[in-house]
Amino acid sequence: MRQFQFNYVNDNAFIRELKKLSQWCKTMITSTVFFQVFTESVDSNRVKAICSLIEREMPGALYMGCSTNGNILNGEFSNYDTTVTCTVCEYPNTKISLKQYVLTPETEYDVIKEVNNYVNSNPWIKAVEMLVTIRGLSMTGFCDGLDNLRNNVKVFGGGAFIPDFGNSACVFSNDGGFSEKGVVFLFLGGDDLHIDTTFITGWKPLGRELVVSKAKGCMLYELDGKPAYDTYYKYLNIKNDEHFFTNTLEFPFVYDHNGISILRAPIASNADGSLEMTADIEEGALARIAYGDPWTILESVRNGAEGIRSFQPEVIHVFSCAARRTFWGKDEVSKETVPFQTLAPTSGFYTSGEFLRSDGHVNQHNVTLVVAAFREGDLIGEYNDSFEMKEENFSGKVSMINRLATFIEAATEELEEANAKLAKMAVTDALTGLFNRGEIQRRISKALKDGKRVSLVMLDIDNFKSVNDTFGHKEGDNVIKGLCGCIEKTLADVTDDGQSGRWGGEEFMVLLCDDDCDKADKTAELIRESFAQMPFPNSRPQSVSIGVTDARENENTDTVVMRADDALYKAKNSGKNTVVRL
Repeated sequence: MRQFQFNYVNDNAFIRELKKLSQWCKTMITSTVFFQVFTESVDSNRVKAICSLIEREMPGALYMGCSTNGNILNGEFSNYDTTVTCTVCEYPNTKISLKQYVLTPETEYDVIKEVNNYVNSNPWIKAVEMLVTIRGLSMTGFCDGLDNLRNNVKVFGGGAFIPDFGNSACVFSNDGGFSEKGVVFLFLGGDDLHIDTTFITGWKPLGRELVVSKAKGCMLYELDGKPAYDTYYKYLNIKNDEHFFTNTLEFPFVYDHNGISILRAPIASNADGSLEMTADIEEGALARIAYGDPWTILESVRNGAEGIRSFQPEVIHVFSCAARRTFWGKDEVSKETVPFQTLAPTSGFYTSGEFLRSDGHVNQHNVTLVVAAFREGDLIGEYNDSFEMKEENFSGKVSMINRLATFIEAATEELEEANAKLAKMAVTDALTGLFNRGEIQRRISKALKDGKRVSLVMLDIDNFKSVNDTFGHKEGDNVIKGLCGCIEKTLADVTDDGQSGRWGGEEFMVLLCDDDCDKADKTAELIRESFAQMPFPNSRPQSVSIGVTDARENENTDTVVMRADDALYKAKNSGKNTVVRL
């Protein structure tokens, strides 16, 4: 596999390059030739003129392209608004095909269906590269639909864009021509074609988790029940003005989706405090603000490139978010793409969203660098040792933001641990570790309110006052903890979801729900027997009286608890160390 890359300067220079390519292909063994054209222009006449020249000079070659927020050529940001790459496949069984569709909310289902049918009926296909106009579209359903492709098929690509971040965009190919609402799929495969993919962020979580309490599509309305914008103002003092987008680029949200960490960046803040995101974010997700730091990002790039290095790539395609270009700035942005050029010819563009299939799921990324590496033929010997990355980026220095972020992360973890302990203390009994009376009572009420079958087992240690009076309160505590051990062990052995709490002093309550209600009498008897057999060397054998009851239709918590208490009272009056049901 060979790739030829050049900037589009003018028609004459382009024609000369095409003629050279045509002559070269005639003298070499080739199976497929395809072009990718990336342009910052959405001028249909200009795009069509470039495509016409490819058709005239290289008849039979495939071509595809899209509008971009900037282009990558030979691993570097290109100063030209249009770049062209020509990839030549040399193995005879390497196959490539193109399909282009109109993509709107109305056509989305049909497009997904056709692509799935095409891929699943052509076993030679190993990967799908796609270019898509996504502005104004929710891509969640589209990505979910592509999950149905064969598990061994890789999917990657990018969203078409323009330099001013506007809503205009286009895709084009020799299958469907120029389209402002479309998607182009490049299908690649064959026994000798190998493809490896990865994604790189470098942005790290910062601070505590926030619940996405209200969201719809790409609109994020509330976090923790408050306007989403408040998070940026409260924690970062970012104002809701014309600089909001650029000021938040370093701080997108990160959350788990389909088993991986996904970044979502806001592109606008509205008067009501809602945020317009670059892609959908699910309601109920736990999100954290992430931070971008050059040292951290470049270290992630190094790790990602090292992984690609062992693949021995011959060609590399990169799809990098436009937000990364803005984050780095024109003069620095190539730092994260040049290292891949030392492995193989690297080209791509800056996108409005990046796509990659991971663990069977096609995900839309933001603020991310997606990398696809290609090779024809098997690995040869040791992997490529030509990888280079400027060592001054890793001289041992750590930026101040990195240090502060590490400090904040550690402090946040300590605070979350402390809050978790406080939350546990609020619902548990200090001596036994069981739920306290308030919590077990709340759980009984909730179970009844939810319409569940409910059984209660109420327990009281027999003659407990004499234990404290004769052997001391320390031994009394040992007896209480001994009964708690019996309760917990029995519930673990007998029930699926039994819950227990200290009702007060030496009294305890067990809550059983649904199918576990049928085991209430057995549970009570097992607790009674095991406690009676438990040795207490510093005092004497102990016993417990138990009352059991089931909730009846339309009963409230007080009524059921009172009947359980009556059953316990009868057990006490029946000679103790017994179980009574009412």
